[in-house]
Amino acid sequence: MPELLLELFSEEIPARFQRRAADDLRKAVTNGLVDAGLVYEGAKAFATPRRLALTVTGLPARSPDTREEKKGPKVGAPQPAIDGFLRAAGLQSIDQAKVESDPKKGDFYVAQINKPGADAVALLSAILPKVLTDFPWAKSMRWGTGSFNWVRPLRAITATFGSENEDPVVISFDSNELTSGQTTFGHRFLAPQPIKVKRFDDYVTALERAKVVLDIDRRKDIIRSEAEHLAFAQGLSVISDEGLLEEVSGLVEWPVVMMGSFDPDFLKLPEEVIIATIRANQKCFCLRDGSGKLAPNFIITANTVATDGGAIITAGNERVIRARLSDAAFFYNGDLATPLENSIPKLEDSVFHAKLGTQFARVERLVKLAGEIAPQVGADPERAKRAAMLAKADLTTGMVGEFPELQGLMGRYYATAQAEPADIAAAIEMHYKPLGPTDKVPTEPTSIAVALADKLDLLKGFWAIDEKPTGSRDPFALRRAALGVIRIISENGLRFPLQVEPDLLAFFHDRLKVSLRDAGARHDLVDAVISSDSNDILQITQRAEALSSLLSSADGQNLLAGYKRAANILAAEEKKDGKSYPGTVSQDDLQGAEETGLAFAVDAVHAAVANHVAKDDYKGAMAELATLRAPVDAFFTAVLVNDADPAIRANRLNLLARLRDTMHLVADFSKVAG
Repeated sequence: MPELLLELFSEEIPARFQRRAADDLRKAVTNGLVDAGLVYEGAKAFATPRRLALTVTGLPARSPDTREEKKGPKVGAPQPAIDGFLRAAGLQSIDQAKVESDPKKGDFYVAQINKPGADAVALLSAILPKVLTDFPWAKSMRWGTGSFNWVRPLRAITATFGSENEDPVVISFDSNELTSGQTTFGHRFLAPQPIKVKRFDDYVTALERAKVVLDIDRRKDIIRSEAEHLAFAQGLSVISDEGLLEEVSGLVEWPVVMMGSFDPDFLKLPEEVIIATIRANQKCFCLRDGSGKLAPNFIITANTVATDGGAIITAGNERVIRARLSDAAFFYNGDLATPLENSIPKLEDSVFHAKLGTQFARVERLVKLAGEIAPQVGADPERAKRAAMLAKADLTTGMVGEFPELQGLMGRYYATAQAEPADIAAAIEMHYKPLGPTDKVPTEPTSIAVALADKLDLLKGFWAIDEKPTGSRDPFALRRAALGVIRIISENGLRFPLQVEPDLLAFFHDRLKVSLRDAGARHDLVDAVISSDSNDILQITQRAEALSSLLSSADGQNLLAGYKRAANILAAEEKKDGKSYPGTVSQDDLQGAEETGLAFAVDAVHAAVANHVAKDDYKGAMAELATLRAPVDAFFTAVLVNDADPAIRANRLNLLARLRDTMHLVADFSKVAG
């Protein structure tokens, strides 16, 4: 069957846009094909710095003929309704419609609309220009005299359609003064001549000859493999950096890997500074020696085959990196000469948020809040306040001004060099963490106190000015802050009730539900252990775990079934009686061994569960509940709840209410599915 080849050749596409753009191209074209009735077998998209490409295989030469029945108005309907139906169905007269009958709705008109298939080339000639016009670039530009938008100036369009055994047809269309054809171009420097292509296989082969690797993942593999081999030969290893690898593979069409070096004297700088400098300025990978220490070497990825073996390219990168590391050393030594404490007044000049004041005002809040939190997490209040006071001081330093991603880390280095206690220095770095689901959480008490203060102040502040996340928008990373609080509390096993307003507490509940579900917890079990006033993160987590454990057992499943039966009976009878049953059981009105056995079992378990809950022993509480399985089963096997004697009936309903209330000491079992 025929295949489609589409290439959009342009000036350099930013690396961060390429993978998304390839996926958007595939979706846009295949959606258009399906809408036009052209089914296909497979589609794959590619991106390089200068092109987006797409191949779609297994396309038919024509779209199929179709027949559609369109239901119209009732026979005898007003003329305007008839006229509208004729226009929608493309009929000239109502006589062209047939009449069908429905036993309930009577007679109505039906039009049979026959749509002949269309030639695939003609359909593609209409689909493809619309794809280009509507393409969803995050940023685009215009150039020349046209009104067409693209990420960078578009230079050529290749669009062919045909089967393997025939010359393909060019899908002819115009876009921004360009006419589609079958001509592309190779590497900008190594093979800039025009290349005529027919279909995808010869297109890929021709590009390889012209020094272009089309597949971004293959370029990544080439860079990774050659870098590792080059490093291994020198007894070194490459520091893994998937983000940089993705970016570099989007900067080159023909990757060539080389190694450069820098003055070992620069290794006196913190290694994070060296890595950030080399990564940000030259997009190069850093290396470690056999002992794990940073090596005075780096990996360059060039986009050309140099005639001198890369000597000039390497020397140029070494010269730039030497200058950048010299700048970094200047910043670092200058920062070290200024005590962190002396930098705090400069935070008055830095606005945190127009409605929340300066960074200095925020630090004052952090000091107060960290001091209040410290006793609750086992930290010394004065040390927590000292760490909070210094936590943002490095924002005024030259190094953090150059590399904002090093905030906190540089503060730790400077605090350590200035003889601050180790826990205070660590807290300056760790108070920002965790920054994501895989990032580590602070575990030392001083760090925990300042980290919680930082995140809670952020959340309370933005809630106070009504700047809350909406939909996918979260410009101040408030969801991340809430998840950070949750992880710090739960992973450190902290009993730390959240003292926040109900609206913010509900936000924490939503984030906790996401966190627990991501960890594998069932959504209904999470809902069962969270109430509107639940403010103890650790308690909620432990209850969810204990409930999950209970319901994974046969006793738990059968107890849940008994609970559901009891709750349903109670709900029905309370509605019928117009009153609720408080769970007060009269011993004198108990009848038979099964009823008496359940009453005594529930009383004993109620007391035991309450004792376990008071000690935050939720596994123990669930284990006590599991013992109710047998007496609950026996009760429902032998006892009729709605006895003819009103007193006995009321007592049995109270017994079921007592069972329900006992189980609700741990979780709301009515929210559990099953």
